[in-house]
Order: sequence, then structure tokens, then C-alpha cells
Amino acid sequence: MKKIIITIMLALPIMASAQKFGHINTQELFSQMPEVAQVKLKMDTINSQYETQLASMNEEIQKKYQDYQAQEATMADAIKQIRQQELQEMQQRIQLFYQTAEQDIQKKQQELLAPVHEKMTKAIKAVGEREGYTYIFDTVALVHIGADANDVTPAVKKELGIK
Repeated sequence: MKKIIITIMLALPIMASAQKFGHINTQELFSQMPEVAQVKLKMDTINSQYETQLASMNEEIQKKYQDYQAQEATMADAIKQIRQQELQEMQQRIQLFYQTAEQDIQKKQQELLAPVHEKMTKAIKAVGEREGYTYIFDTVALVHIGADANDVTPAVKKELGIK
């Protein structure tokens, strides 16, 4: 038993040195992928559509509010209450629209970026398998990168066709 333990203790440094470690900054790589620029363009268009609609709704409520203020002094109390209620309902619709728009935009962005993330992950795995890496770590979360760790970013960029 003692010989087995000694053999294992002697073999551990040899096995550890045979492992190959790499690191990559996935945020930097992701931002350089051409698909991300395409997603940004699509998201800008979607954002613009929502902003246009929201501006139109705000313009409408502003106009109604100004009309209300101009006529408030001469309105009967019942009409005032109806107009105030209309303004409150319009404000609530605007708030609901804004919340829904934010959710839709976030969902659409996740939907459009999912294939890009998947492509990046596949490229990292392909490089790792092809070049025999035991681990590839993301440098965003690392505190220290040793001298024997390899930056696999250039290899993954080549895999993805990024210059």
C-alpha cells in the first residue's frame, strides 16, 4: 500500500505537467464577431420603432393635457373627472407599453444573440479539442494567469474567421 501511495505521489506532478491550459477573453472575442454588429443593427431598428411609438403616445397625452388645462376653468365637474380619468388611463397605457417594450427588446436581443454565443462556444471547444487543451478559462473571471497558460484567442478568432 505504501508503494502505491508513493507511486501516485511521484506520478501526480508528471500528470499535472502533461495538462495544457489556455485562456480567452470571451467578451472581447464576442464583441469582434461580425454577427454581433448585425444584431446591433437589428436591435437599433427595433428600438427605433418602439421609441417612435412611445414618442407618439407621449405627444398625444401632452396635447390632451394641454387641452384639458386650457378648458379646465370652464368645464363642469363631471367632465373634469372624465378627462382626468382619460389622462390617467393614457398614462397607465404608456407605462404598460414602456414596460412591455423593454421586455420585448430584451427577449429579442437574447433570441438574436443566442446563436452567436453558441457559435463562439463551438469554436472554443473545437480549438480546445484540436490543440489538446485540458481547460480553457475565461480571463474575465480569472485573478491570475500563469506564464505556462496559453492565450487561445488568436486560434479561436481564426476558427471563427475573425482577423
